[in-house]
Amino acid sequence: MGPIGVFDSGYGGLTILGELLKKFPKYDFIYLGDNARSPYGNRSFEVVYKYTLEAVELLFNEGCHLVILACNTASAKALRTIQQKNLPLLDPNRRVLGVIRPVSEVVGNYTKTRTIGILGTIGTILSNSYPLEIAKLFPDIKTVQEACPMWVPIVENNEIFSEGANYFVKKNIQSIFSREPNIDTLILGCTHYPLLLPVIEKNVEKNVQILTSGKIVTDSLSNYLERHPEIEIKCSKTGILKFFTTENPEKFNQTASLFLGRDVEGTKVELPFLIK
Repeated sequence: MGPIGVFDSGYGGLTILGELLKKFPKYDFIYLGDNARSPYGNRSFEVVYKYTLEAVELLFNEGCHLVILACNTASAKALRTIQQKNLPLLDPNRRVLGVIRPVSEVVGNYTKTRTIGILGTIGTILSNSYPLEIAKLFPDIKTVQEACPMWVPIVENNEIFSEGANYFVKKNIQSIFSREPNIDTLILGCTHYPLLLPVIEKNVEKNVQILTSGKIVTDSLSNYLERHPEIEIKCSKTGILKFFTTENPEKFNQTASLFLGRDVEGTKVELPFLIK
């Protein structure tokens, strides 16, 4: 038995972890943030794949039988290759899941106009992962995408309520709605973005629904564990929570505590592909 691993390139995955802790308070979790190499949004597919694979291998080494890529960019650029190419070699009995599929599966329940907007990092938008996944499940839904490269730096520098944050959020919101005014549902395609929710809501019409991935991914995991008892039984349940970071732990602790709303004590780890 072992903990459930939760991986993100930085801090955004903590918004997923927070929901998981509410739903599974007795389960053990390890959170790994690759903060030294964050953000992943502008990096190539090959680099994101290498970074993500290293993180998965580290979490497997820590005893995780199940790893959640709580990062849209990693899910978009690395998940499928890891599932198809690496898992059969590493351990075919372990599982790696992402955040894009669970959100795509439920989006049809929300939109009435059958037109949705996707806000994400450059990497996630260029991957077309959301439109492709949604098209498989709901061929009648039209998707419109908008890259928001400034949103992650705004969040990680704790500038959420600054004039600059409102400027960039408003700019991207206006851009996507100017291209498609029939959007009635927005997907926040980055786990950092829920922290900008008050600013986003201020800049969209009240009839527009905003989907964040935390609760959706948590409900999806609950369903997955019910359907896969062979994985569920391997998840240890002693309420232990660990944090790993590739960055300075003191810096990580301070910022991670803001994201999670509780004190965090991280341990520094090194991944072999670190930039020198």
